[in-house]
Amino acid sequence: MDAAEIGAAGASPAGGGRERRPAAYRRAAGSARGEARRRELLDRVVEDLAANGLVDFSLRRAARAAGTTHKVLLYYFDGSDDLLEQALFRLRDRRIENVAAVAAQGPPDRSLADRIRAVWPVLMSDELGLRVIDQAIGLVMYDPERYARLGTEPVAQYMPMLLALCPDDWTDERKNEIAQLLLAVFRGFLMEWRTGGDTAGIEAGLTALVRAIAREEAAPA
Repeated sequence: MDAAEIGAAGASPAGGGRERRPAAYRRAAGSARGEARRRELLDRVVEDLAANGLVDFSLRRAARAAGTTHKVLLYYFDGSDDLLEQALFRLRDRRIENVAAVAAQGPPDRSLADRIRAVWPVLMSDELGLRVIDQAIGLVMYDPERYARLGTEPVAQYMPMLLALCPDDWTDERKNEIAQLLLAVFRGFLMEWRTGGDTAGIEAGLTALVRAIAREEAAPA
């Protein structure tokens, strides 16, 4: 802990986890050294979320996982919501990388329908603790005003990857339509799997989705 962190740890912030830090604090945290420290703390919180999920997540729990105090976290982040958003962004990046790697396998002319079929098991995988991404949707439903960004940020984060899966000769409008469809259906499947566990029903829906995508691919460009 450096001198600036010691000052942050000794402070008594008012207003709870949503307090906005003074400009001087942000400049210090925005330095090369401060940014490296922020990333280090965020990495530890990300691993805690991946291992333990969202249940009972708090700034104090995050501090324990990061090996520091909640006041030091407030020096680098604008409260627990900001920290959670940044951690989930990192975890979604992991999921996107996993999906993109599987989708890129096979010949260049591999059909979109085949790629969609291949990526679903990756989305279901809990190997890296990515279930926490889906748990976050529950927060949006519980308090849509407070957690609105947890619902909107994934769209912006996932869409470039989904658009890239579409055939190159499709128009931008057509790519967007299919990407939006895939995003909505996959999110629905994941919610069903997390809450109901009906894998047979999801498999039936996935089969219908793949069939529909195959028909779309066969239609004139």
